[in-house]
Amino acid sequence: MNVFNKVTLQSMKKNRTRTIVTIIGVVLSAAMITGVAAFGTSLLNFLVRASIAKHGGWHVEFLDANSSFIQERAHDKGVKNTAAFENIGYAVLDGAKSPEKPYLFIAGFGEDAFHTLPIKLISGRLPENSSEILIPAHVAAKGGVRFKVGDTLSLLVGNRVEGNKSLNQHNPYQSGEYPGSVKETIVPKEEKTYKVVGICERPGFEEHTAPGYTLITKSDSKDQADSFSLFVTLKNPHQVMAYAGRTAGSSAYVLNDYLLSLMGISDNNLFHMLLYTVGAILVAIIMTGSIFLIYNSFNISLNERIRQFGILSSVGATATQLRNSVLFEGLCIGVIGIPIGVITGIGSVWLLLPIVAGKLKNILYITVPLTLSVSFSAIAAAAAVSLVTILISAYIPARKAANTPVMESIRQTNEIKTESKAVKTAKFPQRFYGLEGTLALKNFKRNKKRYRSIVLSLILSVVLFVSGNSFGSALKRLSQQYIVNIDYDILFSSEDMGDSELFYLYDKLKTADGVYESSCQEVFPYFCTVKTEDLSDRYREYAGDTTDSETIDLSMDLQFIPDSEYQEFIRKLNLPPEEYTGAGGKMIAIAKQQVDQKDAPPEVFDLFGERSIRCSIAPEANNQPSMGQEQNTDITFVDTYPVDPPPKQSSAGRQNLFMMVVPYSMKEKFETQNLQANAGLAFRSKNPTQSAAEMEAMIQSLGITSAYTLYNVYGIMEQYRSISFVINVFTYVFVIMISLIAAANVFNTISTNIRLRRRELAMLRSIGMSERAFNRMMNFECIFYGIRTLLFGLPLAGIISWLIYKGLASVEKMEYFDFLFPWGSMAVSTFGVFFLVFITMTYATRKIKKEDIIDALRDDMT
Repeated sequence: MNVFNKVTLQSMKKNRTRTIVTIIGVVLSAAMITGVAAFGTSLLNFLVRASIAKHGGWHVEFLDANSSFIQERAHDKGVKNTAAFENIGYAVLDGAKSPEKPYLFIAGFGEDAFHTLPIKLISGRLPENSSEILIPAHVAAKGGVRFKVGDTLSLLVGNRVEGNKSLNQHNPYQSGEYPGSVKETIVPKEEKTYKVVGICERPGFEEHTAPGYTLITKSDSKDQADSFSLFVTLKNPHQVMAYAGRTAGSSAYVLNDYLLSLMGISDNNLFHMLLYTVGAILVAIIMTGSIFLIYNSFNISLNERIRQFGILSSVGATATQLRNSVLFEGLCIGVIGIPIGVITGIGSVWLLLPIVAGKLKNILYITVPLTLSVSFSAIAAAAAVSLVTILISAYIPARKAANTPVMESIRQTNEIKTESKAVKTAKFPQRFYGLEGTLALKNFKRNKKRYRSIVLSLILSVVLFVSGNSFGSALKRLSQQYIVNIDYDILFSSEDMGDSELFYLYDKLKTADGVYESSCQEVFPYFCTVKTEDLSDRYREYAGDTTDSETIDLSMDLQFIPDSEYQEFIRKLNLPPEEYTGAGGKMIAIAKQQVDQKDAPPEVFDLFGERSIRCSIAPEANNQPSMGQEQNTDITFVDTYPVDPPPKQSSAGRQNLFMMVVPYSMKEKFETQNLQANAGLAFRSKNPTQSAAEMEAMIQSLGITSAYTLYNVYGIMEQYRSISFVINVFTYVFVIMISLIAAANVFNTISTNIRLRRRELAMLRSIGMSERAFNRMMNFECIFYGIRTLLFGLPLAGIISWLIYKGLASVEKMEYFDFLFPWGSMAVSTFGVFFLVFITMTYATRKIKKEDIIDALRDDMT
């Protein structure tokens, strides 16, 4: 070890507090960079495993492969394993509602296919022989044709052809609608009969453009066609494109883009780009704060050692040797701080993952556990970034010190301004602050570099804290835009179900495990004929064309609810029950109009000017009132309704809510033939996800033929709540860590600055400055630091917060997403600045007061 390194180590030991604080800053920086890398790696690994669980771990699928091709691929050098199923053929799906998907595609699975390709059962079991079959649920949801376990299917199975060309699942349906195209046909081969033994989710390997719903049966080894779909998994996924192109030739193949895109192999690298971009932004922010802290530390260290460097230079030390001495100090700090930071970062992620794992499952609907996944290359990169941060921070002041002239270094005239003009203060501050305040101001003026360093450190702390909180708050508010209060956790909705079937199903579904409350409702489409004079002025202005006619027909809904709920609704509204029950009673309705506005929230106003009207209502028929079935009724308008109505596809574009609430006992009065009701069964559950799954299985087992939708409303809302929670966790962790770096920076800068002034402060005490006056002077310095920091820091933080808001609002296209000024975080940062400065000043000055005045005056800081 050379003499320069020995002198460096002695200086580090002499100033242990500064050295320890710098090491803490390095530890925090390395921990945050490592945490970003470790969490990114764990998240990527989690998504890869989730994709394998949903879509399979295969890399490339070869369609229409024969048996000899399958055997050849199994012996290829780079192949890890293979799986195949038999392409039995296509059958027409009678009654299919999706014109682009008119077929059923029958796949014959062997044992290898069942193990390689994930199949998630909803109800029933897997097929055990070639006469049993598994139906995917999207045949009902998308195709509109429902099958139940136990049904028997007789299918005329054949091959798709377009002219002389055979088509497969990779070829979309050829309707022949476009000029020059030929409509495809099915060439039948044989009739097959299957028994439905289970309902499953849509197979992950089925492309969305595939023309056939994939039905799965057990392959019959005695009666196999020589057409297979082969799934190949490679030892090195990065070679998949070259392998597929080389092996397939002119034949069709499909890449597993869901998996490969997460690996960064697919042409669709959007997720990888997003992940790396976010990671790079976070690392850049961390490096900025860390460089500022470590740079200040080395800069202060050099201010202490500048005379020492001047003496060394005078006896022959070169600029390179002095510069290497400072870099050696940086390496020593890095050797201690980086390993501790890496271990701390990995440990922090390990503790954090269980907190967010459950929420991520709610967001992504994935059952794969989120576990810590540490990549050696990612950790090595994090350590390298931390080391580069230290070296950059050390090199800048080292180059400055090495280039300082020898006499200027020995005399230390580069830092302190002694000209009278430079330290002159106005008379008013002198009278207002007194001698102590004047001395504090003069100290700032004669040593502007140290003063600015402290103020910049404090400004950085304020900006990082306020803007970080604003970012988290804005993201949280954006996620809460999608969270609404719903009266139920699970909703069953159907538009063509009869009463007997509906109530039978209702009695079954409410027995699902966890259900503790349920309700049933039906909604009829009606029209209401009203006088234009009854409409509100705002609605007439909005509609524009109602003033020329005496009456207008408005579409409305009749919501039928159980009589007990209707009575409770009347009671909550404080209406007399005798007036709103019975055959001739008044009716209750809500009538509101919503109008979207460009730069403000939507405007909501009443459709009618009075709280009650008499009007004529009639059932809807072909989007107009049914003639001859009108009924006159008295309606009282209120501002709420008892239970949220079920979604209605036909009202997707409507901007108004006009709904009359009616008890079930009066349903016969309003029900007419061919009137399509929208039925809704609502449930509250202790475990909505489990209850919804059980209900879906019940519906499948009952063989409901009516079109329906089962909404796990709680799950949808919980998804947005989980997004908000995950955002909060990472925002607060990030803000806390950045704030710790900034706080360490401020502590290091202020405490060392006081240390460098020990001779000056000792001189003031030696000429008779009392302890009270000394404390008053230091308190003035604290106040000046705080005021200057807030004067620049708060406006800058407010501007950055506004820019963050504008960026998020424009990306999310939330035109009326209001900006909330960060008063709360600014108040916290204001308190934090003064608290941190006062605590650091108190700590540093107490150490100064304990020293002997004579020893401090003799100290030449060498």
